[in-house]
Amino acid sequence: MSYPAQKLYYDGKVQPATSGKTFKTIDPSTAKPFAEVHTASPADIDAAISSARKAFPSWSQTPPIARSRILLKAVELLRSRNDEIAKIETRDTGKPFSETSTVDVITGTDVLEYFANLVASGGLNGETTQLRPDAWIYTKKEALGVCAGIGAWNYPLQIALWKSAPCLAAGNCMVYKPSEVTPLHGQILAQIYAEAGIPPGVFNIVHGDGAVGGYLTSHPGIAKVSFTGQVSTGQKVAASAAGGMKYVTMELGGKSPLIILPDTDLESAVDGAMMANFFSTGQVCTNGTRVFVHKSMKAAFEKRLLEKMECVRALEPMDANSNFGPLVSEAHYKKVLSYIKHGVENDEAKLLYGGFSKPKKIPSGYENGFWVQPTVFTDCTDSMKITTEEIFGPVLCILTYDTVDEVVQRANNTKLGLAAGVFGKDLNKCHEIIGKLEAGITWVNTWGESPAEMSVGGWKLSGVGVENGRRGLNAWVRERSTLVEGSGVVGTVFAKL
Repeated sequence: MSYPAQKLYYDGKVQPATSGKTFKTIDPSTAKPFAEVHTASPADIDAAISSARKAFPSWSQTPPIARSRILLKAVELLRSRNDEIAKIETRDTGKPFSETSTVDVITGTDVLEYFANLVASGGLNGETTQLRPDAWIYTKKEALGVCAGIGAWNYPLQIALWKSAPCLAAGNCMVYKPSEVTPLHGQILAQIYAEAGIPPGVFNIVHGDGAVGGYLTSHPGIAKVSFTGQVSTGQKVAASAAGGMKYVTMELGGKSPLIILPDTDLESAVDGAMMANFFSTGQVCTNGTRVFVHKSMKAAFEKRLLEKMECVRALEPMDANSNFGPLVSEAHYKKVLSYIKHGVENDEAKLLYGGFSKPKKIPSGYENGFWVQPTVFTDCTDSMKITTEEIFGPVLCILTYDTVDEVVQRANNTKLGLAAGVFGKDLNKCHEIIGKLEAGITWVNTWGESPAEMSVGGWKLSGVGVENGRRGLNAWVRERSTLVEGSGVVGTVFAKL
């Protein structure tokens, strides 16, 4: 193994785990272990939370403008180390460096910069309402306390910043558990925060599997849980949090529809569908995996899609020309292959491209990695397993439709409601359709972009609450309302007759 051991980080210091247990991380591109990570014990988690609780009174009372200056220093440090951190993200996730260096680190840092500037410019201000000439109501936004963040493996650093940026900007402290599959960003981010001036205990890292996450999120010292992951795990975390009346934000799974109207430019339609399914090797919760194509353009769409599939390049991850990496782990690789197999053998969908074999031209030395071909099924129906369950891999399913009313009904026929999108030249028609789709994140003539200014969150079983945007900051505060009577006279029914 060629990477330093990853210990815990709390109370402003790198700390060895008291459990004595470790686990190995695996390079997805080669299937070789390359780092050892310490597993937190309950005592370690208690210590991290205790450290955060000690730091909270001072940090929460630090003026927002002062917190902002510290966070903006962290932004500066992240920007200056962009490529260094991106290389680590590539090693950890298997994503091409061309992606991690231009998306993961940059967009995560954008969110930190956004919230730092937002709290410095009145984002935490309350409201005042004149009730009577001598009476008024005012509100004040206050930090929650110590919060738990549970990260996902597909966008490690970005998700850590999506959670920690508004949390810290609002005056809270955080104990963060990265995914055990991709944990290497944790210590780096903690040390960057410390270098920027974050006091000890404000941001802490614990490592481990679901048991570690379960202990952390159910801990009585935690005021809020922010979780990103699959629906079934999110339901358990939310249920546990409900027992302690904790605040929660849940960003969960999706099976999102992408609707292509018959007037859509063919090139845009194909580019949008490919970005919605093959970017990040399809390991994106908002992927538009159900591609609804009008019957009149199905043949042309499939022909152009097949031509452009040759532009998918599974190369050595650091190669600047690579745009498609391996899946993140062996377990996930087997899961995605099982869905492809089911699509062929049980659903009996038509395999238009891809399948079971690995991509062409994998470089020497990478043959044992968790590589899978980008896969396209067509002639799909709404009842197939591959069109109803989240695969979280590069599997695109083409479904055809006749009318707008029909496709809207079919698009909404799911328990999930994370994202949806429409492609078409008639923007009025696109807006009309978007207004009927049951999803919290929607796009018109594009797919996947999620800037810091855009609040994002799922409907139905896809989540609770939002991240990013102004509403994303409000998710990390509680509001106190105060009524002031300035006349000096107290209204009472207990006056002398």
